[in-house]
Amino acid sequence: MVDTGLPTHEIGRTGMVVTRLGYGSVELRNARPEARRVTDAYAGELLNAVLDAGINFLDTSPDYGNAEEMIGRWVSNRRSEYYLASKCGCLVGDRPGNGRGEGHQYTPENIVAGVEQSLRRMRTDYLDLVQFHGAPSRANLEEHGGLDALVKLKESGKVRFIGASAFGPDLAPLIDLGVFDEFQIPYSILQRAHEEDISRARAAGAGTVIRGGAARGMTSDEKNWNAMTAPVSEQEGRRIWETARLDDLLGGATRMQFTLRYTLTHPHIDTAIVGTSQIEHLHENLDVLRQGPLPADVYAEAKRRLDAAK
Repeated sequence: MVDTGLPTHEIGRTGMVVTRLGYGSVELRNARPEARRVTDAYAGELLNAVLDAGINFLDTSPDYGNAEEMIGRWVSNRRSEYYLASKCGCLVGDRPGNGRGEGHQYTPENIVAGVEQSLRRMRTDYLDLVQFHGAPSRANLEEHGGLDALVKLKESGKVRFIGASAFGPDLAPLIDLGVFDEFQIPYSILQRAHEEDISRARAAGAGTVIRGGAARGMTSDEKNWNAMTAPVSEQEGRRIWETARLDDLLGGATRMQFTLRYTLTHPHIDTAIVGTSQIEHLHENLDVLRQGPLPADVYAEAKRRLDAAK
């Protein structure tokens, strides 16, 4: 990997030193009607702009429409420049029936077929990280044999490291298993339920990749609350934000910029994946990253006000 000057951090014990801002390809699926429609050609411009900017961690999934194919088509020739993370447990097969997060299956057959499909689509012979999608419980993974199947894929070299996209009460038991190299966890200024779990994963030697760190639950007019699974309703989110008087702490930043910077200030986060369908937004996020963590006093005060506003 080339040093691009962006802040980096190692994902747990993996040895993968990633940029603290990663790119989440979910917006490439064109799922939200209010979002900018991403043409095939623009997807190529966007993905190459991500790499040109120095970001070296790409997160995708078979559930994200044609995102894997776009990565394979447009940046597989630059494979040495980035770490590639995808998901498994997603239903395998041709779209439109699959590729939209419609159900998950954790049998060995589906896990192996899904990884093989991702390898073909992204034109690579290995995936740096494969994460169970759909937030399965420990019992679900052990009952159906999916965990053993993914471990064997790791032993074969087709998958370098394994992880789980998890949240809620099922997260802690997966951390306790001690077999996962990484956890993808939802977290933001208004979605703080896993603040301690992030540190717990770090103590167990696992890396943390944050999703929803900029927009999930954000009280911004740029986002359609009804198009996402938010931790709180729009009304409750605005109530918390306003009760905590967070606008007083912005210091000239927008709410979105402050939210992303708050996420990146957590000391035990390795990288936060932010999805965007616009190159302009990509560079705005990079500007936030370069500002570094929030000042310690501002961060502490934000947390104090949020605790009081619950």
